[in-house]
Amino acid sequence: MRITIEVSVAAPIERVWAAYTTPSDITQWNFAVDTWHCPSATVDLREGGAFSSRMEAKDGSFGFDFAGAYIKIVRYRLIEYSFGERSGTVEFLEDTKGVTLRSTFEAEAQNSVDQQRDGWQAILNNFKRHVEATGRGS
Repeated sequence: MRITIEVSVAAPIERVWAAYTTPSDITQWNFAVDTWHCPSATVDLREGGAFSSRMEAKDGSFGFDFAGAYIKIVRYRLIEYSFGERSGTVEFLEDTKGVTLRSTFEAEAQNSVDQQRDGWQAILNNFKRHVEATGRGS
């Protein structure tokens, strides 16, 4: 089963793309709840390149690496990636109000579809807040 979530961001495509693909930005938004954080991220933004984000509870009780490889990249439009045995896509849909970021990914079996959708949506909502708070310039 595939899950799709999205968020509309009032910012230029250049800023949205940069915030999604730059490690120093990723560490500012890549967590679902305030009791977690993303202390590190790496990005090798090319087809076949690897990415990784360390996600952990702020109290140190749990953490994991969200890691994978880029399959296809179309600058300012699309990122396709694999993570473990699953895959996902991120579409950057530009319009007059900014950019809609649409993320589609394969669900995993451990957590409910609703829980996965809600968690990934919370991360995208953090992304929106981060981009809009850090300025609209590119």
